[in-house]
Amino acid sequence: MPIPEDQLQIWSHQGSITQSSATYNSIRNVLMAAGTPYATRAFEVFLQGSYGNATNIYAESDVDIVIRLDDIFHSDLDHLTEEEKAVQQGAFEDATYTQTDFKRDVMSVLTRQYGGAAMEGDKAIKVEANGSRRKADVIVATQFRRYLSFRSTVDSTYVDGICFFNAAGERISNYPKLHAAHLTAKHQNTANRLKPLVRVFKNMRSLMVNGGFIKPGTAPSYYLEGLLHNVPNRLFATRFEDSVVNVLNWYLQEAAKDDLLCANEQFYLLRDGYHTCWSPTDCNAFIAAAVQLWNEWR
Repeated sequence: MPIPEDQLQIWSHQGSITQSSATYNSIRNVLMAAGTPYATRAFEVFLQGSYGNATNIYAESDVDIVIRLDDIFHSDLDHLTEEEKAVQQGAFEDATYTQTDFKRDVMSVLTRQYGGAAMEGDKAIKVEANGSRRKADVIVATQFRRYLSFRSTVDSTYVDGICFFNAAGERISNYPKLHAAHLTAKHQNTANRLKPLVRVFKNMRSLMVNGGFIKPGTAPSYYLEGLLHNVPNRLFATRFEDSVVNVLNWYLQEAAKDDLLCANEQFYLLRDGYHTCWSPTDCNAFIAAAVQLWNEWR
């Protein structure tokens, strides 16, 4: 039998807001304090992730924070002509204060405030939970520019994002502000049904992991948001029961899977071998498990 509407309604509710907000504001104040080693540089602190996008559920406790250095930037020149690439590369000098320097300084600030609770992870600095403070991941990034044209420093177009490096030294670029803006626009265009439905699918995922239907990490929230961003607006129904069935059937029967985009619309959603893409095998496993959970609900 299908999952009943009253259960889906419960799952659609947003998770912690008060504690997440307090955690973000507390860490943001630490990062933006006047006495930091980077205080005189151009930088920005903002949210990304489930809490930042209002798709968090009660099972999710992390607050994802970005601190982005804007004094320097990395570039994607793939869309430029060879002539434009040469002009762009000759227009700027190498930075003397690098992303490595910035991350070292941010780490020193967080360590001074939180001691051993601040630890370097593969991609982010992790600040462990303590009391009412929720666990937080702090991404130390620089500005990232995906250039679309370049004639001079005052005559160019680019998509603005962030980039950072993992522990292996691999550069990872992303566009959290575009992701958030496109999710919000989609939410509004679906009569405010997108974000509650994302939370329904996240709660389904939690059950599927706990029940052994899928392995942990098979369906990260970022990719679930991206998947639902691709669903046609007409399939977001008044009842969650109808919406869930519509989404699953759309993916299985209609979706042009190779053409699906992440919510930022800068990367394909389903590809193997990319940090920014969802493995098609994992996506298919998630959908199959969701169908099984739906059909076997008791």
